[in-house]
Amino acid sequence: MQEESFALVGRVNVYAHERSVETPREVDSAATYALTGAVLARDCKAISVASEELRHAAGNFYINDKPTGAVVGQQPFGGSRASGTNDKAGSPLNLMRWTSPRTIKENFAPPTRVLYPFMDK
Repeated sequence: MQEESFALVGRVNVYAHERSVETPREVDSAATYALTGAVLARDCKAISVASEELRHAAGNFYINDKPTGAVVGQQPFGGSRASGTNDKAGSPLNLMRWTSPRTIKENFAPPTRVLYPFMDK
């Protein structure tokens, strides 16, 4: 888990229930890259804990599903950390990456006085 590979690579980490918090933390801290990850479990609590502990561990995160094949236009594909910026094709986040918000206000009834009510006293 120390180098990024653009190929079908699988890493399975089976762990005891007693290590349901420590193991995802170890997985999270082990890799510089964070493209895709998955958790396969029957226990809803284990899924919840893993999802929370691995929230920054992958740009695409799958729960009880195969971790391959993000669909452009339906699911943004992009990693986090050294794997990317999580704003790849198909995501509205990609558009935001290329824009700079600007607010314009136009008043069609310009003020004739600059005074505020507290200034009348």
